Amino acid sequence: MGPALEASALIWWATARQDDGFDEDSIDALLAEAAARAQREVAAAATDSARVAQLFWLGTALGYRARQAELHGHYWRAARDARQMRVALRRAVALDSTCVDCRLGLAIYDYALARAGALARLVARIIGLGGGDAASALVWMRRVGEEGTTARFEAQWLYANALVREGRSDGARREEARTIVGGLAERFPENPVFRRFLDATTRTP
Repeated sequence: MGPALEASALIWWATARQDDGFDEDSIDALLAEAAARAQREVAAAATDSARVAQLFWLGTALGYRARQAELHGHYWRAARDARQMRVALRRAVALDSTCVDCRLGLAIYDYALARAGALARLVARIIGLGGGDAASALVWMRRVGEEGTTARFEAQWLYANALVREGRSDGARREEARTIVGGLAERFPENPVFRRFLDATTRTP
């Protein structure tokens, strides 16, 4: 859990700085450590609840790694990590269907495949990732944002961004997204990412 959270903080800081290359090596090292640690804990778990918790963190680390790889143009690695993330989170949900937080990574996976560019779709087909379902993904992002614990705020942020992408000419969706991010901006006033989102969605018709 620790390395994954530390990597997440660095990723948010990179986003705040608008610098995709910020501390890239440290983020990669932390995520590798987080994934390895979670895999060991999954194998050593004495109960299903403990195993589910570690599968969630394994999926989280792999999901962040896929995000970082895609951000830097490493589509094969991104696809491989995304597939492993899906396996881990599906195992978690199979053990505990009430793990709402586990659904976020699966929703992101579905949404990304549904809205991927041509090259990413080609890679996905070649390695057997299949397609995605944007509508179902949006439903789950929203639910995790409402009912999740560890992943609640990230789910809200991702859902808001997806709403804007899906509803470029839909005022109701844009206003829903602005309301969600406005709440995040109030809760985390020192995070400039949310303020930039609000400014951008105000300017864009």
